[in-house]
Amino acid sequence: MPRQYIPGVEMGVRESLVRGPLGFPVVDMSVTLKDGSYHAVDSSEQAFKMAARQAMQEGMALGNPQLLEPIVSVMVSAPNDATSKVLRLLNGRRGQVLGYGGKVDWVGWDEIQAQIPQVEMQDLILELRSLTMGVGFFRWEFDRLQEAPEKIAERLTTQAASGA
Repeated sequence: MPRQYIPGVEMGVRESLVRGPLGFPVVDMSVTLKDGSYHAVDSSEQAFKMAARQAMQEGMALGNPQLLEPIVSVMVSAPNDATSKVLRLLNGRRGQVLGYGGKVDWVGWDEIQAQIPQVEMQDLILELRSLTMGVGFFRWEFDRLQEAPEKIAERLTTQAASGA
């Protein structure tokens, strides 16, 4: 296959990754171009781009796509009389508490480490402030992508398919 058509193949692959078979961007995938046939008169970069998109759509549908959700690491600081309430709050948001203990140099305060789906963070600050009389706070950062639970994945793929 002539080298001038390879950028067209790459563009087709990249465009197909923007919206995968589940309706969301595709990650953690590698593609290898092994061979391609061409015709000196009829071949063009656009034709190879379209062929790559079609091959990607067919190939991804045959794979086993999994919907992933972002998981964040959270460090919550709260007065120790509210720690049990904060633990319940995190567990109720599909959080996984990794541990907790006294906050260094803060008498009467605890620090709670947890991992929680990012979608569950939307109004966390409101509930945390309510449980701690306005003084609790947290910081968070992206940790990883993890397979979404089946019920949530079904709901989201249905919404994506309907355009909602």
